[in-house]
Amino acid sequence: MEESLIIGIAGGSGSGKTTLTNQIASQFRESVTIIKHDDYYKAHDDMTYEERCRLNYDHPNAFDTELMIEHLRQLKKGRAVECPVYDYTIHNRSKDTAIIQPGKVIIVEGILIFENSQLCELMDIRIFVDTDADLRIIRRIQRDVMERARSLESVISQYLNTVKPMHEQFVEPSKKNANIIVPEGGYNKVAMEMIRNHIGRYLDENQVD
Repeated sequence: MEESLIIGIAGGSGSGKTTLTNQIASQFRESVTIIKHDDYYKAHDDMTYEERCRLNYDHPNAFDTELMIEHLRQLKKGRAVECPVYDYTIHNRSKDTAIIQPGKVIIVEGILIFENSQLCELMDIRIFVDTDADLRIIRRIQRDVMERARSLESVISQYLNTVKPMHEQFVEPSKKNANIIVPEGGYNKVAMEMIRNHIGRYLDENQVD
């Protein structure tokens, strides 16, 4: 069996990674499988909600990256995996899991996926979405308040205390591990066309009769 094409999409919080990922997925539909680093946040069942609120979720140690690496290896071999599901409203893993089926194209998305060398080695293409900090914080506020039931004060506090310093310490330096840097992510039509063409050629060359 032909191994999957693995594409990593990284960038700061609110950079437009998900927009880019969704545009690729909508273009190629059943050929694409998406796996998100955010779903691999470590479980903290032993902590209270207040304690979980104070954790640093933008540090590499916040993630069970070893499990994600193992799952990615399985997907690349054509095997389905049981992925954890993270619940942002309680700052913890939910009790549910999701079965992820392998696809001809696997998109790995996350802010810190290029920080880990083992994860990088599994990727055929590494795309970093580069977006101005002011736009990223506005998008983060909109998303966390509207979709994740957070207060404006908590979002701003988290951004200043962990998101911004961790971005500068880990996310921005990981950009050097990218093959392609895309300003504005899915809103960059020229870059999107190049990425679509590359994936389209790969799928044409690896069609199963």
